[in-house]
Amino acid sequence: MPPRVVLFGATGYTGRLTARELRATGTDAVLAGRDRRRLDALADELGGLEVAVADSARPDSVRALVGEGDVLVTTVGPFLVHGQAAVEAAVAAGAHYLDATGEPPFVRRVFDELGPRAEGRCALVPAFGYDFVPGNLAGALALREAGEEATAVAVGYFASGGGGFSTGTLASGAGMLLEQSFAWRGGRLVRDRVASRVRAFPVRGRAWLGVSYGGSEHYALPRLAPGLRDVDVYLGWFGRRSRAVQAAAAVGAPLARVPGARAVGRAAAAALARRTGGGPEEPARQASRSHVIAVASGADGRELARVRLRGPNVYTLTAGLLAWGARQSAAGGLQGTGALGPVEAFGLEALRGAADAVGLQRIGADD
Repeated sequence: MPPRVVLFGATGYTGRLTARELRATGTDAVLAGRDRRRLDALADELGGLEVAVADSARPDSVRALVGEGDVLVTTVGPFLVHGQAAVEAAVAAGAHYLDATGEPPFVRRVFDELGPRAEGRCALVPAFGYDFVPGNLAGALALREAGEEATAVAVGYFASGGGGFSTGTLASGAGMLLEQSFAWRGGRLVRDRVASRVRAFPVRGRAWLGVSYGGSEHYALPRLAPGLRDVDVYLGWFGRRSRAVQAAAAVGAPLARVPGARAVGRAAAAALARRTGGGPEEPARQASRSHVIAVASGADGRELARVRLRGPNVYTLTAGLLAWGARQSAAGGLQGTGALGPVEAFGLEALRGAADAVGLQRIGADD
């Protein structure tokens, strides 16, 4: 039997976009989620697809979704609250795994805790959407162009044209200022808080600010370039309010050390998650764009290479990347097992092809 693609969280906002993209590109995925009525409605819309009821609160129901060699794609967040069941199910079954997380602590959990258990069994590729495929791609390209002289790379994520956030993004973002993040410093992974640093990147002729954030780049790029001493990732969604976010994070850092504070933040995220499913409508998505910049530099701080990528709306981009990754995984396109970054998982040239296919393109300095 050929591998099946199972989409868990199919009736959420990003899940629906991903289901439609999978169908449009010829993949008949199994649609999985909590609500049978909504699953049936989506399956009918897409021409009649198999559905399965599963709930992260019942891990056995998630485990029953996949078998060895299948591909499990999950958009069920917040991942710190609801993500464990799916990745555990994949490891137990020997199924390949992709997700849409953008939560640093969950990324770290997959790489540090689940990755070793998946070695020789299956591939785990977390954060395979706008968070954090474009930065891995841009970073890898910049490092290749910079050569062995490169010792640092900084990646910035931005969006233009408005469009707003999905309720799932808001739920996942709730409490992140209280969670522990990380960075790659001096050739090793270290603890860091979200928004401990602010940096400006040139976007559309202006300097746009971003706050530091933990991404899969911190794990994946040093594997590609062992000489890297520093990796920084910045999230630029706050614009001129980035310094205020930095100040808020500094205030929240002591609060995060209070017993139970993080549990309260996660409970708030879980409450928001119960109202997920909404997000920007098609006209708003069409009007917005994603921008990612990677800058590689040497030990003296001199810039050696810069790569700029521009793509569609962040949710459209995420759906396209997840659908591509699922198809590629089911077709035997994965290049390893354990927890992998996007370039490790599929290879740089294949990932460049995927980027082109979903509208994520390299642009020049003046574009």
